[in-house]
Amino acid sequence: MKLMIASDIHGSLSAAERVIELYQSSGATGLILLGDLLNHGPRNPVPDSYLPVQVAKLLNPYAKEIIAVRGNCDSEVDQMLLDFPMMEDFSWVMLESGQRFFLTHGHLYNQDNLPPLAKNDVLIHGHTHVPVARSCSEYYWFNPGSVTFPRGDLPPSYGLFESGCLKVLSLLNGEEIEAICF
Repeated sequence: MKLMIASDIHGSLSAAERVIELYQSSGATGLILLGDLLNHGPRNPVPDSYLPVQVAKLLNPYAKEIIAVRGNCDSEVDQMLLDFPMMEDFSWVMLESGQRFFLTHGHLYNQDNLPPLAKNDVLIHGHTHVPVARSCSEYYWFNPGSVTFPRGDLPPSYGLFESGCLKVLSLLNGEEIEAICF
């Protein structure tokens, strides 16, 4: 199983185009979107190429391959533009190994407010715009960063899961930023 993970597009068509370009070339069979898809939010600047309707049109052909969760900037109006569900606060992905991914945006569930995780589950969220790939005492924690508004002097980034490893990669050049294997 190979999955691509992106978060915090915030309506940037150029970032969404790069995500789809990388998704198509990655060989991934699924695209996980961790919220804040179309709206830039009141605390963020308007991103380059802010075209939320075009972002929706770009993502919709991949509806059957997308698992998405709601971010704090997502709304029912956004859902009306999208052909895939994105209004749930979280979702689970069960791996063939029995390990589970808990997918959420990060504003409700995060490392400070844990969901009900079993030993070796993986908490995957965005929201902070800061990439993380680490092992905690009973679980793993992964954040792909942001494709539009990276923080911490890091490049825009996304995640890739393959062969038991989660990697944060630069959206610009594919360079590995962080990784964890289990």
